[in-house]
Amino acid sequence: MDPNSITSFLRLALLLFLPVALASPVKRSAPTVTISSPEATIVGQWGMAVERFNGIPFARPPTGNLRLRPPQPIQSPLGTVSAKGQAKSCPQMSSSIKKANIPDSVMENLKKVPLMQQEGDAEEDCLTLNVHRPAGTTAKDKLPVLVWIYGGGFESGSSSTYDGGVLVSNSKLMNMPIIFVAMNYRVGGFGFMPGAEILADGAANLGLLDQRLALEWVADNIASFGGDPSKVTIWGESAGSISVLDQMLLYDGDTNYKGSPLFRGAMMDSGTIVPADRVDGVKGQAVYDAVVAAAGCSSADDTLSCLRGLDYDDFANAANSVPGITSYNSVALSYLPRPDGKTMTDSPDKLIKAGKYASVPFIAGDQEDEGTLFALFQSNLTTTEDLVEYFKTLFFYDATEDQIRDLVATYQTITTDGSPFRTSIFNNWYPQYKRLAAILGDLTFTLTRRVFLKYASEVKPDVPSWSYLSSYDYGTPILGTFHGSDILQVFYGILPNYASKSIHSYYFSFIYDLDPNKRSGRYMNWPQWSDGQNLMHFFALHGELLKDDFRDDTYQFLLENVDSFHI
Repeated sequence: MDPNSITSFLRLALLLFLPVALASPVKRSAPTVTISSPEATIVGQWGMAVERFNGIPFARPPTGNLRLRPPQPIQSPLGTVSAKGQAKSCPQMSSSIKKANIPDSVMENLKKVPLMQQEGDAEEDCLTLNVHRPAGTTAKDKLPVLVWIYGGGFESGSSSTYDGGVLVSNSKLMNMPIIFVAMNYRVGGFGFMPGAEILADGAANLGLLDQRLALEWVADNIASFGGDPSKVTIWGESAGSISVLDQMLLYDGDTNYKGSPLFRGAMMDSGTIVPADRVDGVKGQAVYDAVVAAAGCSSADDTLSCLRGLDYDDFANAANSVPGITSYNSVALSYLPRPDGKTMTDSPDKLIKAGKYASVPFIAGDQEDEGTLFALFQSNLTTTEDLVEYFKTLFFYDATEDQIRDLVATYQTITTDGSPFRTSIFNNWYPQYKRLAAILGDLTFTLTRRVFLKYASEVKPDVPSWSYLSSYDYGTPILGTFHGSDILQVFYGILPNYASKSIHSYYFSFIYDLDPNKRSGRYMNWPQWSDGQNLMHFFALHGELLKDDFRDDTYQFLLENVDSFHI
């Protein structure tokens, strides 16, 4: 570890622990904030250099008759709210993995990924948010606000998994103090149930509507915590990153609330455009029908009312009966945001191309090996024909077999087109592993990001954007720099290396000035993507610029055929 890294690590440790060590034996009063919408007194807790307010309700409990309905704002006063504990998560889908099928070295790395971790303390009454701020912050400080949206494949995740204390402490250490907010939103069948019945009832994309209502709560109340509601940046990873883009394009890009925009900047880590069929499309309807059958509601006159009337366990079991992200189906997700003609009026790729999204500066980037994590479950795929059949059966109902075959053919050799990338013939765990990993990563994350940036730079050339590729875990067997590996590096930043320090510097600068360079100090200039289409390439110990033109044959194919490759 270099001396500068050691010095920075020690300074952060002192910032975190010294206030506790020097604390007076006299018990301090708990931090307390009074808000007006809804009326409430929020009592938090001290935590080293950070004040934490956890589990603040922002919507009525989505239970009983409010199950599978849009979130409802709280209209009555809440009185005193104890925000001292851990917020309960929303109901989760199982992400269990058969260890016998995965190498031990890979399993050790998977334990670090939130997607693979189970949230045990879950309940249907879960629409809460957390607010973390530097100790001593008052309402007059008007600090910039960072709102975090967690990932989890739209089927798992929780605000309690992501403690913003390190981010808040680090921001203060770097003289760019922020307020951190993390909300819960409904996932799985509770938040993203598809089907014609759902569409007709106005109950589509509930998880996105939960996020939107949480952002409205921030607009109404964050000033009382010392935040500036006019300086909100939204940030997410994986499904949370996809959600950030979806928040940009909900209602065709209308983010106004009470005459002001809900956010002014966006940061997307591993996820942007996910081209998708409508809520009532073939795949969505198949998911709904499968859940209804598993619930024993098939013979009901009103199957949706039947689902709402089930007790919690019966509905949860039925909703979770369809394939999840850690199954053979992988990222052919059962639950995800789908066009409903109202909140999300069309597929995200079409909305971006039409310029129907919020004109806010943004950062969007990926891990180098996004797909390796999602190719662990298909070891029976040994030939090109197996791959074609896999995608034809589970992924792309609108693509012809010839189109799928042409897509697969752009990944010619595992030495140059196989993930983990830049590892020659190595790490090909089963015959089609590196090829499948490359395709899944590019279609879900890496090359669709480039499509997004191309469209955005053409339809809104005056809106600045920056992009990156991360390779700080290069050399990890089988996985490489895998999806979700940025949580330790970027969210927590607990590894005192170049990647963690530089990314925090760029991100905090963006939160303050909508420009990652303005306050980044000694770190190299990060050019806008439109200025030569360069990526910032993050390694553990250094950064460099990388031309965003790799695997161009696949990228060009996607541009020409994107309408046929909707999930």
